[in-house]
Amino acid sequence: MTVLVTGGAGYIGSHMVHALRDAGERVVVLDNLSTGRRWALPGDVPLFVGETGDEALVAAIIGAHEVRAIIHFAASIVVPDSVADPLGYYRNNTANARTLIEAAVKGGVRHFIFSSTAAVYGTPATLPVAEDAPLQPESPYGTSKLMTELILRDAGRAHGLAYAILRYFNVAGADPQGRAGQSTPNATHLIKVGVQAALGLRPGLQVYGTDYPTPDGTCLRDYIHVSDLAAAHSAALAYLRQGGASRIFNCGYGRGYSVLEVIEAVKRVAGVDFPVSFAPRRPGDAAAVVAGNGRILSELGWRPQLDDLPTIVAHALAWERTLRTRNDAGA
Repeated sequence: MTVLVTGGAGYIGSHMVHALRDAGERVVVLDNLSTGRRWALPGDVPLFVGETGDEALVAAIIGAHEVRAIIHFAASIVVPDSVADPLGYYRNNTANARTLIEAAVKGGVRHFIFSSTAAVYGTPATLPVAEDAPLQPESPYGTSKLMTELILRDAGRAHGLAYAILRYFNVAGADPQGRAGQSTPNATHLIKVGVQAALGLRPGLQVYGTDYPTPDGTCLRDYIHVSDLAAAHSAALAYLRQGGASRIFNCGYGRGYSVLEVIEAVKRVAGVDFPVSFAPRRPGDAAAVVAGNGRILSELGWRPQLDDLPTIVAHALAWERTLRTRNDAGA
């Protein structure tokens, strides 16, 4: 049996592929390489360059490689961009996912793991936010993911496709072995931007909004190490293979850090200062989002190994240095 990883050459997807290969799984990747990189994959993993909305291509991959599980990462993920280009987000995140799910059903795929987001909650009324909290996304990005959750729910009921929906909080860090990391040149992830500023790759860092109802006025987020997130997907796959019922799980550590706290952590770990400026709020940003993670801890037996902000920052910083060396060498 083979696992198909969509978006597997991207940031989170490449970590998942390495984790699957480390566990001895057979893996195949579908990625359009808009943000992914071939070199982020192990050399023995087949890569198909294309779209998840190409049903014929997906069907061919499922048939040729005996795919029985799909882990779906491929998506557009920048909240402000989704506000400016909602139709593009609904096409890539929702319409393409619908086509992928249909191909999975037709191809006899048994298990489907969907990369969702805490953005489906909007600004929660209470923290930490549990999986059964009201769903009120505040951006087309969050709505596009929620719509796919509903499609998957209904397809699962109708066709017997077992699924796990993993709602991510803020993903950061890099593979501790240095094999993969956040490599998108213009990524907007706070820790990525911070370590680039610390290395002089950016002139500084902008903070968007200082008047949120949080202790220091800046957005509060639950940061999860990307390797712990990959491990959560592995636990979800094992759960489904053991006959587990379709389920939704939050993926986070259960506590938050403000934008200013993250910036100070980056400065401490890097041992350098860098300019920080302040700008108005961005559209679609929630004030504070922290995971209620009791379900994933109790039902999947998932246990974070890298739940430490300085460690997350240190791994991101190490990867950025590796990436800079690679770029300087023209690799």
